[in-house]
Amino acid sequence: MSTQARSPRVAVVGAGSLIGEAVIAELRARGFAASSLHALDEMRDLRRLSMGEGEEIVVGDVEAFDFAGADLVFFCSRPALAERHAATAAAHAWVIDGTSAHRARPEVPLVVAEVNPQALDAVGDRGLVALPSSASVALTTALAPLASKAGLERVDVATYHAVSGGGRGAVDGLAAETIGLLGGRAVGKPRFGEQIAFNLIPAVGEIGEDGCSAEERRIAAESARVLGLPDLAIAVSSVRVPVFFGHGLAVHAQFARPLEVAAAAEILRRSSGVFLVEPNARSPGPTPVAATLAPERVYIGRLRRDPSRERSLNFWVVADNVRRSAAHNAVSVAQILVNTGR
Repeated sequence: MSTQARSPRVAVVGAGSLIGEAVIAELRARGFAASSLHALDEMRDLRRLSMGEGEEIVVGDVEAFDFAGADLVFFCSRPALAERHAATAAAHAWVIDGTSAHRARPEVPLVVAEVNPQALDAVGDRGLVALPSSASVALTTALAPLASKAGLERVDVATYHAVSGGGRGAVDGLAAETIGLLGGRAVGKPRFGEQIAFNLIPAVGEIGEDGCSAEERRIAAESARVLGLPDLAIAVSSVRVPVFFGHGLAVHAQFARPLEVAAAAEILRRSSGVFLVEPNARSPGPTPVAATLAPERVYIGRLRRDPSRERSLNFWVVADNVRRSAAHNAVSVAQILVNTGR
């Protein structure tokens, strides 16, 4: 987009998905100055989006859209759509790809707005930007301010993925399973291969020959890249839990230099994008429910010294995976691109 065009023409591909709807809502909540908004999706997912107060947005067919008519394109759809259309769109516009289609390409910037916005310096007036997975966004947003103070040597993290990471069908599936089981009915074909209601599934994504799941490998690679620490030792275990929205992460971080709990707490209190939840008699720390009620931040709690390792802290992280880690990050990246006047 030229530096003179201050109100970009915006397209949202996958507008009917949970993240697509959240991106549109985030654009509106921030008063993003778009001269036009094109809501797009596959033919099978065409629908009308209710925006409240009687307003609806009609979703159009992405296959019929001319990307020369857009300056800023969000991909919130299946990776296959981004693989098919992102390169075409990037010839005319900034493309912010929230799918997994381009995350592993080293020549494509992988960006968390609060952590490594400098990665956007390589982007001109058009081009492709990839966004990490929701768990990676939450993890790096929490780690970055601490790493900048004390360095970072190793991270062990267990992630607890809400079902909404699997899309609208997964949310509906958990609801149906829960209602059915409470009513004494058998569970139909499970969305995640096994019953998820009242259950835990100890893997997210396909498990490879090394015993690691696709999501575990993705979080490790994305987090090291976003933090600018390619040699960071990071071990990930991912679990699918019967929660609708809000990923949780139990983090164990070892630093290069000593970092006391009080100093770490003060750093987090001063950092943008995160909120340190102080323990109290009513609650030991943030929960997915609380995070979805106020999804504008990544929440950190249970901050404490790790007695088993030197220079180490343990803490708990929660973020709304759809609205905070996905939609908020996507629109924040867009605002950086637009506001820097490139």
